[in-house]
Amino acid sequence: MIIESIKLVNFRSHDEFLLHCKKKTSLIVGENGSGKTSVLEAIYEALRGKSFRATDEEILRRGSEFYRVELKFTNGLSTVVLFDGQKKQFLVEDKRTARLPKKYRYPVVLFLPDDLHLVATSPTKRRAYFDRVIAEFDEGYSSSLSKYEKTLKQRNDLLKKYIKNNDKRGDLDFYGNKEKNQSRSFVEMSDFFSWNILLAKYGLEIRKKRQKYLDKLNIVFNQIYHSIAENNDQVFLKLDLFGGEVSEAEYFNRLEREFERDLILGHTGFGIHRDDFVFLFNEKEADGTASRGELRSMILAMKFIEADLIFQETGKKPVVLLDDVFSELDNTRQKCLVRNFKDNQVIITSVE
Repeated sequence: MIIESIKLVNFRSHDEFLLHCKKKTSLIVGENGSGKTSVLEAIYEALRGKSFRATDEEILRRGSEFYRVELKFTNGLSTVVLFDGQKKQFLVEDKRTARLPKKYRYPVVLFLPDDLHLVATSPTKRRAYFDRVIAEFDEGYSSSLSKYEKTLKQRNDLLKKYIKNNDKRGDLDFYGNKEKNQSRSFVEMSDFFSWNILLAKYGLEIRKKRQKYLDKLNIVFNQIYHSIAENNDQVFLKLDLFGGEVSEAEYFNRLEREFERDLILGHTGFGIHRDDFVFLFNEKEADGTASRGELRSMILAMKFIEADLIFQETGKKPVVLLDDVFSELDNTRQKCLVRNFKDNQVIITSVE
């Protein structure tokens, strides 16, 4: 699908904004803080069903009661996103829904300035990046991740609840199958049994999908990297498993064994939410060994592969959103970026 236009009302700093898009490349020019990224954010939300960086309350323009996004396509279809200050609705083909239906979601390759620093950033940010990328063409991944995160939050909330009760009632004891003394605040592992089962189930589903994505990426990672950097260095992306490789039963048992420690800390210490994605350069960690240019070439290669994998999996050419990344790249890499996305609709923001 080709975007024809995007209209914003009360979206962040925009009172009202209209952009007519070209079939190939559209350029949005403006000073920093002028709202260029907000336009890309609105496009992303209308295509994917949610923002890549904020809640609806944060998006709503200060002093406004609602925000509205209307994305029109060249085939005559349109998607409207409406937030009234309390709930969000999507209007597609005269049907209102609380979520954007899967059949109306369209893949996006989003390239932000921070992505160029992905190698050296925190594990949390790397996980968030790859979680978003994998979800672009694997709806099952989004579902498993959502279920895992909800289960993790519920388990952590229960841990914090016991700690809070302990603060009010005195001592906190771990309890197995002994008789309870109601004058004290006891904790039973059985209260966490169902959460541990679900974390093990969804956690391993996510790990398998993460590894599947990396396996596909690594098949062509060196080839694409060499076409950009024009050298013979070897690059690789690996999944660093927190606690090592485990079966579902071993995952569950690890949660059971570390229960008392979690109870003291007030959060779940073991799980796939502690995994990391590690970039290797000539078999060593790229952070600290690869040059600035080499790191940027690795990220560019990864972006090109992302677009190709999305097309292979979905049969759709993703819309490419480039947020002020040209200022971070030299002339050679700028040309490479343009050349590799020549068959996609590209929307670019820039300060010049």
